[in-house]
Amino acid sequence: MKISRDWATPLTIGAFALMGVTGILMFFHLDIGLNKLAHEWLGWAMVAGVALHCVVNWPAFKRHLTANRMGQAVIGVSLVVLAATFVIQPPAKEGGGSPPVRAMQAVLGGTLAQVAPLTGRSVDALQADLKAAGFAISDASQPLKTLTGNDRERTGRLIGVLFRAGNAAAKQP
Repeated sequence: MKISRDWATPLTIGAFALMGVTGILMFFHLDIGLNKLAHEWLGWAMVAGVALHCVVNWPAFKRHLTANRMGQAVIGVSLVVLAATFVIQPPAKEGGGSPPVRAMQAVLGGTLAQVAPLTGRSVDALQADLKAAGFAISDASQPLKTLTGNDRERTGRLIGVLFRAGNAAAKQP
């Protein structure tokens, strides 16, 4: 199949529209349904569309790389910004970070007795639910973060067990 502007450019435009809208929705935390999933997976259509668009427009693209100072500057700045996104940030200091991060730190730093009232369940019920989910808690006075270490997936599962849908706290206004 011949690479043609007739479909490479519309693919690029359509993928850009999809990426732009879903990206803006995610930025403002307004994404619902499949927005995030579409943004992540259909981003590949954007990559393919741009690559194909570059292939069919290679002479103009090459001109931007070699002869156009403004084009070179824009591409250079973009590459520097891309490189900067790979810089690893130091972990947030205790008590630092956004309000949701601080709330998670507070919950994970608490014990079953401290967190149980927030969940609308008794310490015993909470301990049983955690055990059923694979979180064996030997001492009810240990901080909950000892159950997960630094494993984000386990932390997410733990929070899901603590604040599962359908508990008494979730039903309160």
